[in-house]
Amino acid sequence: MTPSRLFALSPLSLAVLMAAAAPAQAQQAASSSAGAADATLSTVTVNASADASAEGLTKPYAGGQVARGGRVGLLGTQDTMDTPFSITSYTSELIQNQQARSVADVLQNDPAVRVARGYGNFQETYFIRGFILSSDDVAYNGLYGLMPRQYTSAELFERVEVLRGASAFLSGATPSGGGIGGNINLLPKRAPNEPLNRITVGVASGGQPYAAADVARRFGPDQSTGIRVNLAHRQGDTAVDGESVGLNVASVGLDWRSRRARLSADVGYQNYKLNGTRPSVTLSGVTDVPAAPKNTTNYAQPWTHSYERDVYSTVRGEYDFSDSVTGWFAAGARKADENNRLAGVTVTDASTGDGTTYRYDNHRKDTVKTAEFSLRGKFDTGAVKHTVVGAFSYYGLHEKNAYVMDYWNTLSTNIYSPASHALPAVSGSAYAGGDLANPGKLSTVRLTSLALGDTLSLLDGNLLATLGLRHQKLSSTSYNYSDVMSGTPYDESRTSPVAGIVFKLRPGLSVYGNYIEGLSAGENITGTYRNAGTSLPPYVSKQKEVGVKYDGGRFGGSLAFFSTDKPGKLVVDNTVTANGKDRHQGLELTTYGEPARGLRVLGGVTFLDAKQKDTGSSTTEGRRVIGVPRQQGNIGVEWDVPPLRGLTVDARVVATASSYADNANTLRVPGWARLDLGVRYLTEFNGKLLTLRGRVDNVADRSYWSSVGGYPGNGYLVLAAPRTFTVSASVDF
Repeated sequence: MTPSRLFALSPLSLAVLMAAAAPAQAQQAASSSAGAADATLSTVTVNASADASAEGLTKPYAGGQVARGGRVGLLGTQDTMDTPFSITSYTSELIQNQQARSVADVLQNDPAVRVARGYGNFQETYFIRGFILSSDDVAYNGLYGLMPRQYTSAELFERVEVLRGASAFLSGATPSGGGIGGNINLLPKRAPNEPLNRITVGVASGGQPYAAADVARRFGPDQSTGIRVNLAHRQGDTAVDGESVGLNVASVGLDWRSRRARLSADVGYQNYKLNGTRPSVTLSGVTDVPAAPKNTTNYAQPWTHSYERDVYSTVRGEYDFSDSVTGWFAAGARKADENNRLAGVTVTDASTGDGTTYRYDNHRKDTVKTAEFSLRGKFDTGAVKHTVVGAFSYYGLHEKNAYVMDYWNTLSTNIYSPASHALPAVSGSAYAGGDLANPGKLSTVRLTSLALGDTLSLLDGNLLATLGLRHQKLSSTSYNYSDVMSGTPYDESRTSPVAGIVFKLRPGLSVYGNYIEGLSAGENITGTYRNAGTSLPPYVSKQKEVGVKYDGGRFGGSLAFFSTDKPGKLVVDNTVTANGKDRHQGLELTTYGEPARGLRVLGGVTFLDAKQKDTGSSTTEGRRVIGVPRQQGNIGVEWDVPPLRGLTVDARVVATASSYADNANTLRVPGWARLDLGVRYLTEFNGKLLTLRGRVDNVADRSYWSSVGGYPGNGYLVLAAPRTFTVSASVDF
């Protein structure tokens, strides 16, 4: 089934699957009252695999907030203690209990990750180990480019996996060149063994109602076929003055398994609308960073909006040719339509908050097609056990775009006392490209790669070594908003190695180390430079990491030391060269589990030394990288209150030290800390399982700049959200 057919079938599939679920739902309702008290504490075990693998998902760790392992690129799903990389996999239980709205909300729990925003828009981006990962580079079940660019709703996922560190060998180069500090992989939901009928309703600050449905069934005499349908709707104002959000999401997940074969498929839809959303703040000509305004203040223009509509589909299969040889394939596609009318704010006086804004319209359409084919074999050479894997991957993007940027037609405003203006007509001095009503071709990107790796097991599995190479070809072509090519196509290649080792000192205690590289395309040189018309070779980032991992059965954690060099570009004698670099060195501590019954912990701390090196300028040499703090940490605690069975309270502190908004480190942005509180109560109502949840984020209602930059070399500011209340009720029937 081709991706285009999956797109065409998505509405029909949804209707058929909902109809198929109805008879089983009625049958279950007739017999659900018996044993309802026992069901209150029962656990649903998901044996079906989100990635159609024989191993399936790793089991949840004690406490249920994280899993025992996760996907490690083409090496497949691995236990945390067996891999020479740092990974954390957040579970759907955590997502639901924290009422996480987006993937960014989930990653607020990770001490190595900080959430930022894309340049000029509302795209969720992430600092991982101080390096930027855009939402374009987030993987869905191992494939890049399938998730929406601006915002990714959390309702659709069984796991949110974070692999910290570079990953060119493991997953290939990312579409936009991120993935240097880490990768994010999202795993879709699958039907559990038991029938599932869950309805959730809720409301958030601003009077924003929410409703969601999660329905799943398994069919056949051996329950080999599964269907899971997720629907969610959110609409209304937020806690920020004059800001509103609209969200509609739907997904259908299918899986089938036999003794030797496993198949899965997904079709998803997301329609996300923002109106009057508070924009980022750029600083110009100031010597200080302005104090953060009151967090409910909205300096957006009332006519601004961002609308994004995405449809995506995937199919994945695995087959055991023998007991020692397994092959698998995966393919996916996405169509996206993104329409923005923006008006960012530029502050020109830090003391008064005075600034300017201007109208910027943009219309983008993306078509993505991606695929992966792989073969894994196991064999022995004497006392050494080998797991060899070979893989081919393909990624293709066709982007259409059009814009009108009225840069010279500025409007006055103030971040403390915003001024609203009527929608200005586009002036004759505006920059424009393409037709907003019918965007033209802007670029094509094609990434292909071949990879080969071997994991060697020695000393009865106590010593594991991973070696491998991936040859990657990076190709792109730019167009002048039409079929007319602009400049010279980029076509370069690079082979990326990996070497990793794990040694188990004793059960529950491992030491590990790795050398791995990151890879991103260079650039075509244009303008009046001496080497105009040529291209820079691919940028190669080099990471070295050592660490220790602990698993006490109910409580675990890891300690990692890493150093990563990211190359940059430098102009020497009017010639653009691939010189200069950012060096990120750090120590990363993570912890998780249930050290005492009914008491769960999740969090850690990261210490970062991120500096610019070999810049060719005394004003920037040795200075800190924009937006990267020296320290950041999270700690979350959940407690089941003993006297009241079913009652759980939780608290989370997120803290980030100061950072800089410019390369010369003259604009210092203060650090911040935030307290979040939650409560949930599990009970029975009319024989049905009922879960009541309440949450308050930013309890102290602090006003602060929550992030600095989300695009390399830019130091724009994002104001933190105000105190936000969320309550919901979920019923399983």
